[in-house]
Amino acid sequence: MTAFYRPPLDAGIDDPFMRDGADRLIRRTYWLDLSDRSLILVMTKGIGTRLTADEKRAHLTDIGRSHVIDDVLMPEILPPQRQG
Repeated sequence: MTAFYRPPLDAGIDDPFMRDGADRLIRRTYWLDLSDRSLILVMTKGIGTRLTADEKRAHLTDIGRSHVIDDVLMPEILPPQRQG
């Protein structure tokens, strides 16, 4: 079973991540109307920041945008550790 993000129940029906009893997005058109660029920004700088990497991956696959997963889940580049 896919682990989708579950917003708090008090978030209301307006939360774009809210799902119905059959695990379908209630506001699916919100996501489908976004361009790839906007979707990447929403998931990396906006409301998608509260999701784990696995939840982002599941959500993007569910809305048919698995081709942007690598852009959304860019690996974090850490500076080299100083020796000494």
